[in-house]
Amino acid sequence: MAPPHATFRIGQAAAVLGVSPDTVRRFVDAGRLAAARSGGGHRLIDGPDLARLATELAADPAAHADEGNHRVVPAATTVARSARNSFAGIVTRVLRDGVMAQVEIQAGPHRIVSLMTREAADDLGLAPGVAAVASVKSTNVVVELPAP
Repeated sequence: MAPPHATFRIGQAAAVLGVSPDTVRRFVDAGRLAAARSGGGHRLIDGPDLARLATELAADPAAHADEGNHRVVPAATTVARSARNSFAGIVTRVLRDGVMAQVEIQAGPHRIVSLMTREAADDLGLAPGVAAVASVKSTNVVVELPAP
């Protein structure tokens, strides 16, 4: 299965980073974040480049402290779940071996790491730049994909 998001609109990128859309525009204008134009003229942010910047900003929270940490969680298609702690973010790294995969998600200032079967990671199409939601319950982290 192909990753659900190869590119992000400005508002989506802002939600992933936990900053305002204007801040994302400034990141693009300053060359900190690459963007291409859609056929309609909208800026589209490359997923892997967004993952890189999310990791950098998490390592240096002062880089966008003036924006606060207002996270916008994308609308989900899940009706109910038993896990109470969900972190919307972006996949920044996937390490696969023969049987297992280690998936890292940057959700604002939080780095979430999940271990799962390689088959599950492959079925979900997990790769740097893919939007994902980490649901934490007890000692288990469940990775979900948000609705496009």
